[in-house]
Amino acid sequence: MKIAVPDLVSNSYFPSIAASALGLFEREGLNLDLELIFPVDKAYRALRDGHVDFVGGTAHAVPAAFPNWQGARLLAALAQGTYWFLVMRADLKPKRGDISIVKGRKIGAAPMVDLAILRILKDSQIDLARDNVTVMPVPGSTGQGVSFGVNAAKALEQGLIDGFWANGMGAEVAVKRGIGVVVLDARRGDGPPGAFHYTMPALVTTDRIVENHFDRAQGATRAIIATQRLLKKELARATEVGRKLFPAWEADLIADLVARDLPFYDCRITADSFKKIAEFAKAMQLASEIPDYDTIVPAKIRSLWTQ
Repeated sequence: MKIAVPDLVSNSYFPSIAASALGLFEREGLNLDLELIFPVDKAYRALRDGHVDFVGGTAHAVPAAFPNWQGARLLAALAQGTYWFLVMRADLKPKRGDISIVKGRKIGAAPMVDLAILRILKDSQIDLARDNVTVMPVPGSTGQGVSFGVNAAKALEQGLIDGFWANGMGAEVAVKRGIGVVVLDARRGDGPPGAFHYTMPALVTTDRIVENHFDRAQGATRAIIATQRLLKKELARATEVGRKLFPAWEADLIADLVARDLPFYDCRITADSFKKIAEFAKAMQLASEIPDYDTIVPAKIRSLWTQ
């Protein structure tokens, strides 16, 4: 069995990464190999086609592989809220919250992830054509084994882009090296109203797994919840995971990033949050319908969240 994530050296999907590295999936009777599949829509296609059994990925991108969400099931939130950062080159002297800094600039963003910054720019009255803003892939990020956020920081340092919209690890690397400044953090209140609710990182599987192998879906969900609780109690375990899987410098950064994210480590996917994510997916033309919450987030899975 396999679980895929679209970025490995990252805090974005860390509960699923840590559940694998710390043996919590195994404790639930699941022998899950962790696999990096980038970008996230490719990971969801692998899930749809039966090449992997679970994905730890961004929730709004599910319909890119499962039309109108049909056939997909959301088991738990890895964390709450839109979890990317807009980082701009430090030499541009950007200021927190001043999104006009993007005018005339090239912004790197991963496929599907870019939809969130495009919506934020639109809602902030930034017109791509009028204001000469380019939202583009980050050079060198298409290869398997590449961490998007860390590579985005590298591209920023090399002057290949003027800013990026990426995960907390990429933002932290850029800030620590003095090459970038955080302009926007949607999870912590920056940007237009509603940006927090565009998406969330989630544990996703298929209806086939839930209906035919409920013990696997149940075990994976329990492992994520147990991992979230373990990291809240023993933050040092994050560094343990990092040292198993990350380059040395990023391994030493991960505990600080996880510490900041702990307030958002809540496994629940409420009806309201799912509706807002589905509305965002529809607005960005990934789907044409708002699906039934009880179908996509099954009640028999939701009961595990409070046990």
